[in-house]
Amino acid sequence: MLMVIPVELVGKIALVTGAGRGIGRAIAVALAKKGANVAVNYAHSEKKALETVELCRSYGVDAIAVKADVSNREEAKGMVEEVINHFGRIDILVNNAGILGNALKPMDVTDEEWDAVLGVNLKGAFIVTQEVLRYMKRGKIVNIASIAGKDGGTVGPHYAASKGGLIALTFNLARHLAPNILVNAVAPGPVDTELINPEIKERLRSLSLTEKIAKPEEIAHAVIFLLENDHITGEVVDVNGGRLMD
Repeated sequence: MLMVIPVELVGKIALVTGAGRGIGRAIAVALAKKGANVAVNYAHSEKKALETVELCRSYGVDAIAVKADVSNREEAKGMVEEVINHFGRIDILVNNAGILGNALKPMDVTDEEWDAVLGVNLKGAFIVTQEVLRYMKRGKIVNIASIAGKDGGTVGPHYAASKGGLIALTFNLARHLAPNILVNAVAPGPVDTELINPEIKERLRSLSLTEKIAKPEEIAHAVIFLLENDHITGEVVDVNGGRLMD
């Protein structure tokens, strides 16, 4: 009987953007549990990032916090160089950093808010990927997209556009970088983080066939699945409780 053996992640070097809390933290910790060393990117809260670092280190791996606004080319470049200087290489990149924006209706989105959301969610992922590719010759990239990138979601049009663009970027990079670098995405539905208030959580829970919303760790599990498989590229893994079937 043929046994499928997961790709070993022990000793790999991973950079996870936006890893101070929520989904990013769960991904960083899941990687540490698998034996990977982790660079924890953050933009604002060093305290949160250092908490993630300590959680990762508790699994016996090396972890560092690196500050950068991913939408800023110079900061992103400096972040990647800091990771290279500390670890020597980058094997895994998880583009998780993202912002939601405040506006929900099309006519309420200002130019400034459009630029900010697209800047972090889409441009930022591309900038960080470019900077990592200066050093990564073989490896894996996972982009954290969203159900909104497929069905428009119930959020602002700028957020939906950024995540739809990130899915398209995933496909493009997968074609250009194979076979040495595999690129995939995970598209979560609503996730139980501090960004969603209890009332909205209850409404979102009722829309799911599983009668729940995802925990950050369930999104992290999908990321690990992609990283442990050497025959998946150009795919988007939906983790949304059956809200989107295509």
